[in-house]
Amino acid sequence: MPPGTHGRSQAYSVGMPKRSSTTDQTILREQLVELLTGSHAHANLKTALRGLDPALRGRRAFASGHSIYEELEHMRLAQEDILRYTVDPGWTSPAWPEGYWPKEPEPTEALWTACLKGFQSDLEELVALVRRRDLELTSHFEHGQQGHTYLRQVLLTADHNAYHLGQIVLTRKLLGAWATR
Repeated sequence: MPPGTHGRSQAYSVGMPKRSSTTDQTILREQLVELLTGSHAHANLKTALRGLDPALRGRRAFASGHSIYEELEHMRLAQEDILRYTVDPGWTSPAWPEGYWPKEPEPTEALWTACLKGFQSDLEELVALVRRRDLELTSHFEHGQQGHTYLRQVLLTADHNAYHLGQIVLTRKLLGAWATR
């Protein structure tokens, strides 16, 4: 027996890869969609923005913090970059860090609306990518850096969005604009 198998054959060793079934792939895809759009461990966008006074969109809770709009636009820009980098070999990412944050903390109504629509549109496109049955999520995309898989990009987006949604909720709390849900 190979080391570490403790008398078990390799076919039954813990941690040994197995071929995934269609059912496994379906469950994985459903869980990823829920991670991107749901609100199990954190608030989703709808919840984080529900009842927000428009006058607070551009207000910072403290001098070095970001406004709710800045957080949301940062989420939109980063999500767009991750998605486009994943699906478009010709995509050029914005300059870091200035290309990932809005220039002003306070949006006009048109900027706020465009930000929300852009975020939602890209999120829907990412969800559609996850649901594509012909796409092996653990495969590398040809133009990506070594180790970059579709799955990595989806998890990166979900992680980034969850963090910044938390920042939006925190900002609302610090501004006194978050009621216990």
